[in-house]
Amino acid sequence: MTDLHLPLDRTAGRLAAQIAAGFRGAVRSGRLTAGTRLPSSRDLARDLDVSRGVVVAAYEQLTAEGFLVARRGDGTRIAPLARPDEGPPPADGATPPPSGPRPEPEFPYDLWPGRPDLSAFPRERWIAAARTALRTLPHDELTYPDPAGVPALRAELAGYLARVRAARADPARLVIMNGVAQGLSAHLRLLHDDGHDVLAVEDPTHDRQLPMLAASGLRVVRVPVDGEGMDVGALARTGARAVLVTPAHQYPTGVVLSPARRAELISWVRDVDGLILEDDYDAEFRYDREPVGCLQGIEPDRVVLLGSVSKSLAPALRLGWAVAPPVMAGRLREHRENTDLGAPVLEQYALAGFLGGGGYDRHLRAMRRRYRSRRDALAEALDVHLPGAVVRGVSAGIHLYVELPEGCDEAGVVARAARAGVSVAAAHPMWSPARAGHARPALVLGYARLPESRLVKAAELLGQAITHGAGG
Repeated sequence: MTDLHLPLDRTAGRLAAQIAAGFRGAVRSGRLTAGTRLPSSRDLARDLDVSRGVVVAAYEQLTAEGFLVARRGDGTRIAPLARPDEGPPPADGATPPPSGPRPEPEFPYDLWPGRPDLSAFPRERWIAAARTALRTLPHDELTYPDPAGVPALRAELAGYLARVRAARADPARLVIMNGVAQGLSAHLRLLHDDGHDVLAVEDPTHDRQLPMLAASGLRVVRVPVDGEGMDVGALARTGARAVLVTPAHQYPTGVVLSPARRAELISWVRDVDGLILEDDYDAEFRYDREPVGCLQGIEPDRVVLLGSVSKSLAPALRLGWAVAPPVMAGRLREHRENTDLGAPVLEQYALAGFLGGGGYDRHLRAMRRRYRSRRDALAEALDVHLPGAVVRGVSAGIHLYVELPEGCDEAGVVARAARAGVSVAAAHPMWSPARAGHARPALVLGYARLPESRLVKAAELLGQAITHGAGG
């Protein structure tokens, strides 16, 4: 607990606002640093000779702004995101501050999309699968692995993907990758080597993925997405022979590629002798519709299915896969052999055991129930607190695409929400410059990490962020 110097002008009134301002100033000057534990509201009220309600009001305001975090059993602390303002450049000879990326700030209400509930990782069942692998694994299996992945995992995944995603997946087509990102970057390199110079992607798309795509040397062209998915006619006009799509649950809009468009896309790839890269990033989570089979199951010799356990289990595992045409799978195996010698063996055997023993299926069923309940809570709360908004993409996945009321300042809403402790993603950066000006302002909200009660509160704060912007 910390003694605090918080001078008050009692003749000026608004003591709670003065206390809050004093805390902000102390954080910005560096006097109070992230993680510092603060006195209880009762103790601070006694020290400042004010009523406890005054301190409670100040603490609540600072918590809503993201300056403080309060956890049961741990008291109230300066939030990890609270940092001093940048000072002047160091004088000659002075030691500069450390460089490199700062950790992402923590928000009391984290609605950033793409993040699963990591607290639900099945630790005990994973430990059991890992122990079984260690106990039964022959010594010789601890050498450098097959660059395509251990046969046991490829066999289990082939059966799982055929059963759940209607994929044409046999072990010879499967290559284990360190997540979808590695699988995608490896394919782009192979496409570049084959003489491809253009890659088509959806518009809108994941903006954080664009720098990696551009680094491949391929020219990235954007193809509009509408209520049925990618516009295949527009795709044909780009001259591309390779395309990256998210047909089961388009990111970020949540649109499912319609049957007519699926047929058009398969016809297109055959006509141009091209390749479809199918990012199957969250297809396991569906709630209000029948499962949609993957494109790879329709045209296995011209579609690469990319998937991982990053959303279903945890990104830290770095376990993913590519189901590719046989020749491409062979080249991927060679690529892994020449670059990193393959994925970690013990984790592969643990996942194989988790799949084979039914633990993965049970985990997914439990997570679908949990995520559906959270989706319902957030969607209903948005209907109450954002009455002019339109919520899309609700039938699957772990995020919602929320079109804001006409005339909203999207960036302003994001900024005001952040000050209230709510982390959201703006949709505008995900659209191409040509279409962003015509797109309705929107937010992309992930709902996997928060319980229902906190999702309801986050929706309330979002509604206030919109109302305050309209009133200002």
